Amino acid sequence: MDLDIAGRKALVCGASAGLGFACAEALAKEGVEVVMAARTEATLREAAAKLAAILKAPVSWVAADVTTAEGRARIFAAHPDFDIVVTNAGGPPPGDFRNWDRDAWLAALDANMLSPIEIIKRTVDGMMARGFGRIINITSSSVKSPIDALGLSTGARSGLTGFVAGLARSTVARNVTINNILPGTFDTSRLAGNFAAQAKRENASVEEVKAKRLAKHPAHRFGRPEEFGQACAFLCGANSGYINGQNLLMDGGSFSGAW
Repeated sequence: MDLDIAGRKALVCGASAGLGFACAEALAKEGVEVVMAARTEATLREAAAKLAAILKAPVSWVAADVTTAEGRARIFAAHPDFDIVVTNAGGPPPGDFRNWDRDAWLAALDANMLSPIEIIKRTVDGMMARGFGRIINITSSSVKSPIDALGLSTGARSGLTGFVAGLARSTVARNVTINNILPGTFDTSRLAGNFAAQAKRENASVEEVKAKRLAKHPAHRFGRPEEFGQACAFLCGANSGYINGQNLLMDGGSFSGAW
């Protein structure tokens, strides 16, 4: 399927690994000019080189922490306008809400709610003026099906979800859509870290925790990042302009509900 977005310019945050890299790769293969952003320069440089080797073409990147005003300013100083934006930031660590102080909550809100909103604020008006825009927020399946230990992430991302639900209705008439993708268990380093933390809490091995999760999973496997990237690229397509303000749950059917 030709998504008809060749020549568009995209910012992909958290693009050095995992789901962010998968989104960058999928968009780049559609002919999109991708700007990869992530905090760690060495890791990002390596990821950009990997993608450039796949494409046999140069790939732009900016080492910046998008959860800070300074990081966002660095990105937009180098690349002021984008047609496509994929917001993505790692979630806060799991734990017990009794141990989370005000600073922990503010850090979660900054990373997983306020930073995406700031990026949207910086890009959405230009998209509307040009008559095309696609904004994808990578959130979490816990927004749909909350997990107690991920309360910091769930709380902050739920705030973003509510904000987007309102804003998306005011942008779509200018062909600018805003949607969220809610990943479940994908085979990434983030998932491995969650398993390690759970294993420590339960005094079990990581393999035991992993096997227990797979046994309960309807698909009996974890998602592949490339599957996520393809879904992201589809939502960014020129012919996806009537999909707006939605939360696409990608969890292999783990959520046990009809809608």
